[in-house]
Parts: sequence; C-alpha cells; structure tokens
Amino acid sequence: MNRRRAPRRFSHSQRRDAPTGGEWRPRNQEQRRGPDKAWVRQEEGGERHEPQGKETAPRGTCQTMCPAHELQVREAQNCLHRFEILAGTETNRPPCGDPLRAVKEYSRPAAGKDATTPTDLRPPAVLLKTVCYLIDDIAASTNLHPWTEVYGFVFDRLRGVKQDMIIQRVAGSDCVLILERTVRFLVYASYRLCGEPLRLYDPRINDTHLQENLSWLLDCYKAGTEQHPNQEEFQALGLLYNLGLSRAARHIMELPEPLRSTPAISLALSINRAYLERNPVRLLRLAQRLNFLQSCALHRHLVTSRRDLLHVFSHGYSSRNCRFPLHRLAQLLFLDKSLTVQLCLSYGVEVTQDDQVVFSKTAFTEPEQGKLHCKRYHNIVAEKQRDLTVRSIIDGCA
Repeated sequence: MNRRRAPRRFSHSQRRDAPTGGEWRPRNQEQRRGPDKAWVRQEEGGERHEPQGKETAPRGTCQTMCPAHELQVREAQNCLHRFEILAGTETNRPPCGDPLRAVKEYSRPAAGKDATTPTDLRPPAVLLKTVCYLIDDIAASTNLHPWTEVYGFVFDRLRGVKQDMIIQRVAGSDCVLILERTVRFLVYASYRLCGEPLRLYDPRINDTHLQENLSWLLDCYKAGTEQHPNQEEFQALGLLYNLGLSRAARHIMELPEPLRSTPAISLALSINRAYLERNPVRLLRLAQRLNFLQSCALHRHLVTSRRDLLHVFSHGYSSRNCRFPLHRLAQLLFLDKSLTVQLCLSYGVEVTQDDQVVFSKTAFTEPEQGKLHCKRYHNIVAEKQRDLTVRSIIDGCA
C-alpha cells in the first residue's frame, strides 16, 4: 500500500533565501537587484521602518518619558533601574519611581500584547525629548558610574525609543535628529567600551544596532527633500565604520557630486581606497586628519592596518643582514617605542637591544586569539579627545 509522503518542512535557517545575521539585508527581490539600494535595514521581529500598506499608523498620546501604567507595574514588581528611583526612597520596599527620570523600557513583541495603544506610545516630540535626556543627563553625567552600566541603561531605552518610532512610522526632521544622536552614541560606545568583558558590553550587539540605525538614517537623507546639515558627517562616518565594504563605497559613489566632494567624505574615500589597496602607511597617515568621532568609527580597523604594515615589511625587508630603525617604524605605526616593541613581539618580529627591527617573512606569525588587545593601541583616537565632553561628542559639537 502506497502511503502519501508528508510534505517536507524547512526551518527558517534551511531556506535558501534566509538572511544571515549581522549584515544589511535586502528588503525584497526588487531592492536586491536595484543598484540604488545599497544599505538596508531590518528590525527585530520582522518590523520594517518603511510604511506598509495603506492603514493608518497609530499616534502616541503619552506625554511622559515612561507611560504611567508601565511605571506603576515596574514599581510594584521592583523592576526600576537605580537611575529611575525617586531620591529618598531608595531604602523603601519597593522604592518609588521618579516620573521625571523613569524611561520606557524596551520590550520584545509578544503574542496577545497590543503594542499600538496610544497611551503607551510617545509622539515624536516626546521621543526627541527622551533621547536628549538620555544623552545629556545620563550618558554625559560625570556622577553616574560605571559607564558600562550607564551604557546598558541608555542602550536599552534607546531601543524602546526606536520601537515607538517604528510602530508610529515616524519620519521627517524629528526622526533624523533622534537617529543622529543614537548613531553618535553607539559609535562613541564602540570605542570607549572596546575590550570590556562580554557580560558588560557585547560589541556584536552594539554593531548590529549601529548598522540598523545608520542605515535608517541614510535612507531618511535619501527619501527627504529638505536639507540636512549633518549629512556630510554621517555619510563619512558610515564609510569609515564600514571600511572596505563594497556596498558602503557604492552608496557614497551614488551621492550627488557636490556632497561627495565635501572634505569629510573625500577624506573617508581616500582612507577607504588606502584600505582596499592594503596601503597601511597611507591609511594611518590620513587617519591623523580625522576628528575624534571619525576616529572612533575607524578605530576597529587600526589593528588590521598595523598588522598589514608589519606583514608587508616582513616580506619587503626580509633579509638576514637588513635592519630597520625602531624609531622610524614607531613613526609609521603612530605608536610610541614601547608599544611598537610589544606589537612587533606579538607578531613574531624581532627587536634587537640597540633598537633595530629584524624583519623575516618566515618568522611573522599571527598572535593567539584574545592575546592582542585593541584598547592598548588606541592612542590615535585618545589623543584627539583631549577635553571633549560626552555631551559635546554626541550632540555633534565636537
């Protein structure tokens, strides 16, 4: 007796067109083919930033940073963050929430939960006010420590802001202002928290949300007709952060010529060209011309560039009798002598007692994973910060 075979079922991960994590993904087949859609974005749970269909988007009516109902529930469940507790009630059981400091938490979409209730949604003006509070009063505070906890609080609340924006399909100038501050915060955090333990800071999660917010912001620039004074800054930041990525470079080349030829974008293009040509000497030299936030965006590529420099020199100057001056190598790497010696030893490059470097293509080795700490070689970025405050950096005044 022949039995009908049950239809074969595929999991989401088995589908040929299933997107992989951590990358910009095309929204549909048309955009996959279209050359003008270089960067795309996708929010958790399948939410998209663009309008879907013709139904009317909900409009929030909550005029506080945290809806009253949520504040009551979190207060009763003792789920308030210490940054949200009313002064003087810290020892109460449970402590009281401060309506002026409490901020709506990010919550994942759940079955049966209505996320479109107007009283739980904050309108664009309140969302912008919330972001300004998170940056100016929390992230930029000199009294709140440690900064890993500050980052965790601000990061979660910014996700809540983004969620409200998506549900209401916020667009226009308020959307741009919110996204610009969010991108600056995430770029700065990627530098400041580099090397922190994963339980305190996960660079991959930060990168995922930075790419999503940046992609949304660049789409806002493209879709709108109004002038955006900070567009040059963020177009350059996007390329510097995604150095060597073909889609990022293609996006820049599709910009109008007057914008593409501005100083910040021209410099970013030159650095990207040096990176693609594996010319680390030129890249590191050009990096000196970047401002602090641009250097924060570039910093994750500095280890690779210095590694390439030592690798190229290990082949070009590989000779038993050849010696390269340590002080000259330190100048090319933009490091002091002690850090240059440490970096050389990490890659198996010999440094003699009389400060001479002995390159050998057979001796060059890759360091063990986790042994080379990026944060130790942040001097190119640290020197540019000087007396800049967190507030001036994220508000774009640096």
